[in-house]
Amino acid sequence: MTIAEIIIWIIIGALAGSMAGMIVKRKKSGFGKWANLGIGLIGALIGGSLFNLLNIHFPLGELSISVEDILSALTGSIIFLIIIWLARKIWKSKEKTTEN
Repeated sequence: MTIAEIIIWIIIGALAGSMAGMIVKRKKSGFGKWANLGIGLIGALIGGSLFNLLNIHFPLGELSISVEDILSALTGSIIFLIIIWLARKIWKSKEKTTEN
């Protein structure tokens, strides 16, 4: 992996994480700069893997940062946020059952 690829990955992660944060939180700032970046980077891994696994490719042309990359990172970011939400929900329900 080259430095240019890492920089592009960070830019895509930041964009996707910010968009996912805006969608979920319904605020322009989302979860905050660093949390949005982390969510986007993890989302880029999840979304890129998912799109490759399902063989999803958009005929959008080759760009350094393609719309397909951003869409897959956004999809992965939202999937990651759903997983976190479900994990918290399960954790809270387990805490309630152990209290009773």
